[in-house]
Amino acid sequence: MLAPDQFLAFLLAAVVVTVSPGPDNLMVLAMGMARGRSRGIAFGLGCALGCLSHTALAVIGVSALIAASPPAFTALRVVGGLYLLWLGIQALRSTGGAQVGRAEFTDQPLSALFLKGVLANAVNPKVALFFIAFLPQFVVPAQGSVGLQMALLGLVFTLQSALLFGLLGYFAGAIGQWLQRKPRVGLWLDRIAGSIFVALGLRLIVTR
Repeated sequence: MLAPDQFLAFLLAAVVVTVSPGPDNLMVLAMGMARGRSRGIAFGLGCALGCLSHTALAVIGVSALIAASPPAFTALRVVGGLYLLWLGIQALRSTGGAQVGRAEFTDQPLSALFLKGVLANAVNPKVALFFIAFLPQFVVPAQGSVGLQMALLGLVFTLQSALLFGLLGYFAGAIGQWLQRKPRVGLWLDRIAGSIFVALGLRLIVTR
């Protein structure tokens, strides 16, 4: 199981990652603005549930790595720390100004948009790489099964994504107008996410 401080630390980082401007949340926002609340919510929930596939891959891959060589788990965390550090530096260097483009989908059924959201997330190799690097940073081997902890962390990430993407789709019109009036919001969200990534990455690199 997850310890309270472990859960809260991960939840905070996951929320910041989810709300920071990126392809998924901007597509959800564009869908809600262009096609209405229900379609924005459907597409957003699909994007969120696509995270479960990446969670499964991360759990299987890391569990197999630990079974083959326990020290390799430490190596994976350090490599993941370097990757998060790189992501953090990229976010800190971002010029912000997140732009909400047009949704590319026609008025398709909600089920079709939901499946498109799942597929858009599930087949994204960058998301898979992020999960493999991100989830192990919050695993505490002394607390029991690493695989179970990663599965629970992935579930937490998916649930908070579903909630936030659902809200984003529902309030897409108002949020889109607000972002257009305050383009520097995206810049500061990137700064916050970048700082978290850098802190996580440095902790894993310097800790022995």
